[in-house]
Amino acid sequence: MQQHEFVALITPFKDKVFRLAKRLLVSTEEAEDATQEVMVKLWTKQNTLKELKSVEAMAMTMTKNYCLDQLKSKRAGNLQLVHTNYHDRQAGLQQQLEDSDSLQWVEKVMQELPEQQRMILQMREVEDYDYAEIAAILEMNETAVRVALSRARKTLRERMTQVHHYGME
Repeated sequence: MQQHEFVALITPFKDKVFRLAKRLLVSTEEAEDATQEVMVKLWTKQNTLKELKSVEAMAMTMTKNYCLDQLKSKRAGNLQLVHTNYHDRQAGLQQQLEDSDSLQWVEKVMQELPEQQRMILQMREVEDYDYAEIAAILEMNETAVRVALSRARKTLRERMTQVHHYGME
């Protein structure tokens, strides 16, 4: 495989690899390192890539595994899952403050979710993967992915309802 063929093959999903790594590792620098590491691993396996059903699924699986290995080796408790890609630049100041507060609560609630539910929520709601792709990446069946996503959404919805009602229902 020529270099330009390899680049054309990985370019469509390279940003998704970075976003998943950023979601898992938080640090931009660590996410860039993870992305580079995955791209190097893909390069070393380039002769077998054309045979794969989905190179993207393989790359996302490699990213997930690499990041989880990094997290396990750095379990100091200072790494957390956050989503920092959301900024509403058109809203007024009051709306921006409310949005920021809500986003902080969503991030807090997401941190309380089990790791698998956090990843599934990220892949489905942020990265827009379909259930089959998520199942392949996380090595689960689609039904389990749907159940975990449903539970994550339900927990998120319940907690956000409590927050917006200031804990009084």
